[in-house]
Amino acid sequence: MTSGLVQPAAEIDFRAGLRPEALAAPSSGIVEVFQYGRGRQGLIPLWVGEGDLPTPPFVIEAINRSLADGETFYGWQCGHPSLREAIAGYMAAHYGSPFETHCEAFAPNRFFATVGGMQALSIAVRLVAGGGDDVLVPTPAWPNFVGVLTTAGARPVEVPIHLQNRADGSRTWSLDLDELKAAVTPQTRALVINSPANPTGWTATAEELRQILSMARMHGLWVIADEIYGRLTYTGARAASFHDVMEADDRVIFIQTLSKNWAMTGLRAGWLEAPASLSETIENLVQYSTSGVPLPIQRGATAALEKGEDFFQAQLARMQASRDLLCADLAGSPRVRFAVPEAAFYLFCSIEGCADTRALAFQLIEEAGVGVAPGSAFGAAGNDYVRICFARDPQTMREAARRLRLWLER
Repeated sequence: MTSGLVQPAAEIDFRAGLRPEALAAPSSGIVEVFQYGRGRQGLIPLWVGEGDLPTPPFVIEAINRSLADGETFYGWQCGHPSLREAIAGYMAAHYGSPFETHCEAFAPNRFFATVGGMQALSIAVRLVAGGGDDVLVPTPAWPNFVGVLTTAGARPVEVPIHLQNRADGSRTWSLDLDELKAAVTPQTRALVINSPANPTGWTATAEELRQILSMARMHGLWVIADEIYGRLTYTGARAASFHDVMEADDRVIFIQTLSKNWAMTGLRAGWLEAPASLSETIENLVQYSTSGVPLPIQRGATAALEKGEDFFQAQLARMQASRDLLCADLAGSPRVRFAVPEAAFYLFCSIEGCADTRALAFQLIEEAGVGVAPGSAFGAAGNDYVRICFARDPQTMREAARRLRLWLER
């Protein structure tokens, strides 16, 4: 037995021995607000990027059947063949021509099942960027882009998306392609293009995507294309995609998820799309991270892709109704400035007199009973804004809008 005093574990600096990439991982400003307001009675939570509908029954039934059948063993690292075929069929149906006429088409070996879009993004970054590399990220942007790049040792370079006035008096978000091109340096390795975008709803045109690809070709850059909101549009057609403009030799890696379209955020199912020649490398990266997606979840994902169109369309109509209610109500306040989102399910707005949006998010929890995400979480270009998720029941959205208007008028 020693006679000396033992230093309390709480006072030992264990962080001193950690890797700098791990220490550099940024905290999520969204999670901070979420944790502060979690469980408050009567609060309307609009801070995270998910809807209020549970996963549809036909997905749950497929998962339960798989469990009952004993499908609880190791499976295919890249995904069960039936899921990869379902993804290929879904993509061919919604993104087919002209991509399939001049590339590898939507062959199942282009698609790799992942534990949500987050793992797809992580693998994409590990494929193309690391220590000493710069990666361009148009912002405001989903915080996880910066987080994944930072923990991989790469340097995220923010290129601002601007809120601009149109000639008719409405507003729109716009990416200045000249600014994007000017940000390229000899250290630039890739760029992340999220269109339609979280949190702004910015949606690139086909011509803009064509110009971005041309720039990528010129500089030998990889494009990580996050198109998960591509069908969540309010114009009657899906958003323009790199599939519409790319050639077989373009360096484009797509990340996708089933979270948004089919209310599966907690089930963690997504996919990576990449040239089939990268299969072995991607399979290795899956093996050394998760060893694959649980087969019951893959069965649920297959059911979503094959049977989920009615659910998707009903959810989209619901989102549009909620968007219209929210925008109509907030447009009546001279203090609020925003562009009506044409895609995704977020309203990104600024409120006059509220420059500290982190403090504003906490204030709205306390005084309005509404939870929003602070714009500061989405990069420097988002500092003056808050993000409001309107993937909610229209009646709930109506009440949230009412509370926000009352708070604005006080």
